[in-house]
Amino acid sequence: MPISTTAMKVIRTGIPILLIFPLLLSACATAPEPGAKVQPSSGVASPGDQAGKTAEKPLAKPENLPDVELTSKLLYQFLLGEVALQRGQPGVSAQVYLDLARSTRDPRVARRAAQIAFETRQADKAVEAFKLWLELEPDSQPAQQMLISLLLGTGKMEEARPWLAQFLAANPGNAGVIFQQLSPLLARSTDKMAALKLARDLARPYPNVAEAHLMVARAAAAAGKQDDALAETRKARKLRPEWDEALLFEVQLLLPTQPQQAQAALKDYLAANPDAGELRLMYARMLLERKQYDEARLEFQKLLEAHPENADLAFAVALLSLQVGDLDAAEKQLQQSLARGKKDRDAVYYYLGQVDETKKNTQAAIQHFDKVRSGEYAYPARMRQAYLLSTMGKLDEARDLLHHTPTQNQQQQMQLLVMEATLLREAKQYDAAYRLLQKGLEKTPDQPDLLYETALLADKLQKHGEMEQLLRKLIGIQPDNANAYNALGYSFLERNVRMEEGMQLVEKAYQLAPNDASILDSMGWGYYRQGKLEKSLDFLRRAYAANPDPEIAAHLGEVLWLHGDKNEAKKIWSGALKQNPQSDALQEVMKKYQQK
Repeated sequence: MPISTTAMKVIRTGIPILLIFPLLLSACATAPEPGAKVQPSSGVASPGDQAGKTAEKPLAKPENLPDVELTSKLLYQFLLGEVALQRGQPGVSAQVYLDLARSTRDPRVARRAAQIAFETRQADKAVEAFKLWLELEPDSQPAQQMLISLLLGTGKMEEARPWLAQFLAANPGNAGVIFQQLSPLLARSTDKMAALKLARDLARPYPNVAEAHLMVARAAAAAGKQDDALAETRKARKLRPEWDEALLFEVQLLLPTQPQQAQAALKDYLAANPDAGELRLMYARMLLERKQYDEARLEFQKLLEAHPENADLAFAVALLSLQVGDLDAAEKQLQQSLARGKKDRDAVYYYLGQVDETKKNTQAAIQHFDKVRSGEYAYPARMRQAYLLSTMGKLDEARDLLHHTPTQNQQQQMQLLVMEATLLREAKQYDAAYRLLQKGLEKTPDQPDLLYETALLADKLQKHGEMEQLLRKLIGIQPDNANAYNALGYSFLERNVRMEEGMQLVEKAYQLAPNDASILDSMGWGYYRQGKLEKSLDFLRRAYAANPDPEIAAHLGEVLWLHGDKNEAKKIWSGALKQNPQSDALQEVMKKYQQK
């Protein structure tokens, strides 16, 4: 019988095994009566199996069983072994059964000795017992399997070698299965190079067995021989092109250093094996991790077509559609997800709200956000709902909603406070927003977000000294806070005071966050204040490309106008104003220059 395809186990001993056979578990479960001859075991047996039964037809005695009379001494030893085991003395029990096996030459007793030693983590005694079992029953494949597993699990590679060779030779038609079972045992060995050498030696006589090459590949990878591992894996794939396990291992080897090749290997495999659902899912996730959203969506869509009833797949495709800006598809797929019984309905409602918000369907968005009642999306849903209410002029309703939003920690409490202040600021209720944040600072005077937001409002209210004090305090708490340097520096530049210091502060922010649009805008504005229009335009164009914010558009247009590019300035202003009709910055700059 070949090594079992049953999944390998690691029991209490920590020693991996190929299979624990029922035969091993049941041997010698009961002792014979005094004076009886030792009879062959009938397989899985227990005292309960025999209770209440009438005499059965005797079994024929196999030739390899000894003809031993069960004397009182032997019975005593059997009882001693079992009682010792029951009383927590497994060492005594295993030794008793080993001695019994030697004296009786009965393979069933050796089997029982092996079982006890193995299950009680007595590796040396277990090896001795299995060897004795094989001496008494040379063709026992369960004994061979268990012995091989024990030897490999305890690092005795060379001792295991002849047994492995013998086992493979006795089962040539099942070599592939045997190599698959050996592969993880060798890969887990502490002596990686010895395991690799043994794997290569065992595989050498089987050049056309794909499993042999994959076994060597796993051992090579464990030993740090990545090139060898990749070469052996590709040999396995050449022999069995459809074998997904070999492909997966090749992908695993390639991902850390050659992710594009790993992706290509999966893509080629799926082209030849389009029904490989699990591998397509892996490929789709790989594309997603690499931010190839369009390609990932196509793969998830194929999975959804193959499993149209799968609500989670419909949800995944919807999120990808949302990511690539296909709002109609996202909405349709989210609705399909609901119809197919998506368990986390709150998540679906939240993203439906996002779709509606992006589509400017404000009322529908509010209704969807309102349906999010619990879970991780409940808090952000209330935040979005409050913001949308404020855009509809329902500021009091929005604030009331924030006041009744449950929070899980102090951070969320602070975010609600900042959100409320933001709504007040956008409604141009600057004093109310400032007082609200000041109350928050009274409770948590060193909270960075509160310091920053309060400083911005102080600047808006012309409280420049207080603004500087708050930002200096924030910089002291967070010396790498780029936004703090930028806000303070920009304030100086905008007011034409302490210009050199203002530019230094903005440059410090730029060093900390060179791709931040607001900081790029400040750099451009600083160069404009210095009369360096070319440098100013370079930074402002980069800022506007990163974030077409109305204030950045106002700055870029103003510098373009003064640079002589009035048509481009008008184009940028008018385009930004269409998207932000309420922008004070745009309205002021257009009025300033288009009246001239």
